[in-house]
Amino acid sequence: MRAELIDKIFADTAYVRLGGSAEELKTAEYIKNICVDLGLDAHLEAFEVDMATVNEAVLTIDGKEITCKGYKCAGSGEIEAPLYYLTEDDRYSLSLCKGKIVMIDGYLGYWKYHDLLDNGAVGFITYDGNVNFADNDIDHRELRTYISKGQKIPGVNINAKDAVSIINGDAKTAKIVLKQDEYKGNSHNVIVDIKGEIDEKIVFTAHYDSTSLSQGAYDNMSGCVGLIGMAEYFAANKPRYSMRFIFCGSEERGLLGSKAYCAAHEEELKDIALVINLDMIGCIMGKFVACSTCEMSLVNYISYMGCELGFQVKSYQDVYSSDSTPFADKGVPAVSFARLAGGNLAPIHNSYDTVKVMKTSQMQKDIEFITAFASRMANSQLCPVSRTIPDNIKEKLDEYLLRKRKK
Repeated sequence: MRAELIDKIFADTAYVRLGGSAEELKTAEYIKNICVDLGLDAHLEAFEVDMATVNEAVLTIDGKEITCKGYKCAGSGEIEAPLYYLTEDDRYSLSLCKGKIVMIDGYLGYWKYHDLLDNGAVGFITYDGNVNFADNDIDHRELRTYISKGQKIPGVNINAKDAVSIINGDAKTAKIVLKQDEYKGNSHNVIVDIKGEIDEKIVFTAHYDSTSLSQGAYDNMSGCVGLIGMAEYFAANKPRYSMRFIFCGSEERGLLGSKAYCAAHEEELKDIALVINLDMIGCIMGKFVACSTCEMSLVNYISYMGCELGFQVKSYQDVYSSDSTPFADKGVPAVSFARLAGGNLAPIHNSYDTVKVMKTSQMQKDIEFITAFASRMANSQLCPVSRTIPDNIKEKLDEYLLRKRKK
């Protein structure tokens, strides 16, 4: 892929693009137009998403107001109660949540949220950021619909520095005021098709949305650039298998784009031989990985291919937290490629995710390797990857998709 086009795409999309927002739609149109300019058949496919506009969010700790952002889709309300810092999820620790506004470490996932509800919490506080960084950024999070399941208590997110100050000061009481308008909106998947010799497809996925603070160059415009580069290549080098490239919307809100695609195209999933997902490639440093959500044979194949082509890759079997997962859950084998640098080198979901962490020549090398792999799959007489999802992976899918609590 030409360096000039890589650099142009990163420069043109250097802005926040939340799932369902006008900026996300602007990016979808941009990707579509880039593909059309390359002579590709591209269109947008809308799907419905929950949206919210927070009108007021106030957190008061022992009478002192703390800068915060209210959780979207967490309802509206005003609550004052004793403050409790929950550090463990054992029965005793959870029993102390009753009637409290509870501060937790990390993300508020499904099981943690329902632990709070089941034990009588009346509100919640989360935090993000780094106490050693100069910024006071706060991510604007949401209480995802599939987590709340209609049971809502008010919550806010604060900066880690304030969280430390609150706990260090032995704070006693908290008050949350949260007012918002909740409504339905639209997000979009961008679909690009390349006709092969047969109708059976190789599907490629990457998400183009970002989180509230992030320009999302690394996570994940890099994956979208990779898809564009591969689509350009296969348009000029017609494959045996047909191809569909899906630029997914609202991945950062819980894989909503890929979930919506699988729901809307369920009858067509039987015609997909393999899904190849790109989520975070081409950064300056970090190890290149291939996570196969399918049989172990593909793990070994990719390892051998790395040796053959002289490309360093760590290949393993697992469920990758990205748009490949809804397809695998429907029985379609999938593999996700990424170059993982870690939070100290290329942090994600914050204001440090910009083009500064990217390297154009590394993007080209990563795309070249993934294209070589895709070419082998797409030009095979029969795609060698079995459409059987192993039992150990089914178990992990149940846990990831919240059907079963991880032991």
